[in-house]
Formats: sequence, C-alpha cells, structure tokens
Amino acid sequence: MFSNFLSRIVLTGIAAAATVMSVAAAAELRVCADPNNLPFSNDQREGFENRIAEIIASDLNLTVSYSWLAQRGSFLRKSLTAGKCDVVLTVPSAYDGSVSLTKPYYASTYVFVYAKSREFELRSFDDPVLRKLKIGIHAFGEEGSSPAAIALGNRGIVGRIVGFSPLNSGESPSSRIIDAVALGEIDVAIVWGPLAGYFAKSEPVKLEVVPVSPTSGSLPFVFQISIAVRRGDSELKRKLEEVLDRKHSDIMMVLKDYGVPLVDDEHSSTKNITGKDKKDAD
Repeated sequence: MFSNFLSRIVLTGIAAAATVMSVAAAAELRVCADPNNLPFSNDQREGFENRIAEIIASDLNLTVSYSWLAQRGSFLRKSLTAGKCDVVLTVPSAYDGSVSLTKPYYASTYVFVYAKSREFELRSFDDPVLRKLKIGIHAFGEEGSSPAAIALGNRGIVGRIVGFSPLNSGESPSSRIIDAVALGEIDVAIVWGPLAGYFAKSEPVKLEVVPVSPTSGSLPFVFQISIAVRRGDSELKRKLEEVLDRKHSDIMMVLKDYGVPLVDDEHSSTKNITGKDKKDAD
C-alpha cells in the first residue's frame, strides 16, 4: 500500500511539474526574428517588430521571448514551421506557403530615395530622367529579384544599376544603400519603404522618400504585411487579430515613429510577383 501511495505522490508531482511548465510556456509570446535587421528587429530589441511584439504581448498578458535567426533563404521553414517560435511579425500577406497569416495590419510601398538638393523630381519608373541616373537597388542573388529590378529590366534600364546586398554582416547592413545616396555614390535608390524611411532620417543630408509608380498590374510595389503563425494554429491567429484591432492606433504610431511609409488599404496589393506588369507585357 505504501508503494501505491508513493507512486501516487510521484505521479502527482510529475503532473504538477508538467502543469507549471505548460503555464510557463503559455506565458510567453515566442517570436522568431533576425538579430541584425533594423529597422525591423535586432537582438537589442530596437526594431519596430520588437516594439509591436511588446504591444501584442502586453495586451495578452504575456512576455516576449526570441529565437534569433538571420532572415534569408527558408527563414520560415527553419524558424516558425520548425517549432522554434509561435509567430513571425513581418510576412507579406501575399505569401503562399506552409504558414497561416493574420489579416494585414499595415501596408507599405517601394520608394525612390534621392537627395533633395538634386535638380530632378522622380515619381515613376517611366520618368525619362531615370535612364540618366546611377540607380541603386538591393540585389538578392538566390533570394530572387526585387520588384524594382524587374521593373527596370522590363524597361531596358540595366546599364547604370548598382547592386547592394542587404545580407552583409556588420551593423545595419540594409543602411548601406541609403548611405550611398547621401554620399553621392549613386543618384537614386529604389528600396522597400520601411528601410528607406528609417535610415533616411539619420543621414546628414536631406533625402526625398517618394512612393514609386505605377503601383498596379501584376507587378505590385505596394504590399500588405501580416503576422505568420503555424498552419492550424487558429486560436493564436484569432487572438492576434483581436489584438491588432484593439491596438491598431498604437501599432500605427510605432510604424510612423520609425518612418515607415504607410499606404491606405485600397492602394495595397496582395498579388504575388510574376515578373511583368500589364503595361510591360503589352
């Protein structure tokens, strides 16, 4: 009888320990993020993803924990779907993969970045002056071509392009292309808006950050952004969407603080990139 009593105590202790572990795990919002990818995130928690994660976690009475991984090829497969975390904060709403996405919580656009002192205005890929400028774009290599690279190639504007890698080591690798504009090494950069808006604010010269056009057709430049969870995690997705509604104004304030060019939903696109817009295909 004593042995049965002892067994019950041991089993009860194991169950209690499991419950404590389960509660501890449930008390965290586990986020996968890049440790060196400002303005989005870094391991000092200085990016806008870090701040948005804190807003969400606070609303759900959770604490934020991180699994750090460089955001490049197969990032979602190696992080979220591998079970290293529960959410990834920034995924295009058009992404068609093995994750589940919340409704979009903001939309931004590719932009032209150039010095305000220059004697030109640039608004469109069809502006004739673009053919005379040294143009910087992010070159992704095996990651695929950016919409800017595709649009320039479709227009035969290739001879004066300078590629910058956003994947280099060092502090804030994505800032190098904006630095090049400020230093006069290139005339204009065409980059994803959140990068441009954030880094342009800290340059010693005043820079224009102008949304590109056209933005319609099968080659979009405006993208909605969602939070990714593992496929089938409908309860977490539901909770996140409720927080996104409750904390919408707080999240918008964070994005504006970081200089993110925001676009109204009616101008945003969830279409996948196919390589040519309708005008270019004709």
